[in-house]
Amino acid sequence: MSSLGRMNVFIDIIEPVIEKDKDGFSRETDKIIASVRAYKEDRHGSTRWVNMASFSESSTLFRFRKIPGINVDTYHIIVCDTGRYKITSTEDVAGRGMYIEVLADKLVDKS
Repeated sequence: MSSLGRMNVFIDIIEPVIEKDKDGFSRETDKIIASVRAYKEDRHGSTRWVNMASFSESSTLFRFRKIPGINVDTYHIIVCDTGRYKITSTEDVAGRGMYIEVLADKLVDKS
């Protein structure tokens, strides 16, 4: 896994939280549950992405060290310098519990 040595993107793992104000109106806010370094790879024509194409429509792959006590799941969002990404799947790399691989889709900016 040569990509594990190239973890040069800083990401925040966000949990969306619904908060109600004193008038009873609710709004979604971001709760940062972790900030880590990660490897990021956008979808392209490599053999790896061609093999994954039948399983996923995801646009980006992230790899990072497993965070003790935190279970990264599909309701989380990843934020980095290139935008926000909705997690579509997570996987323990090689089943060793050391690294997590996440496939994600870039979210379109609402503004």
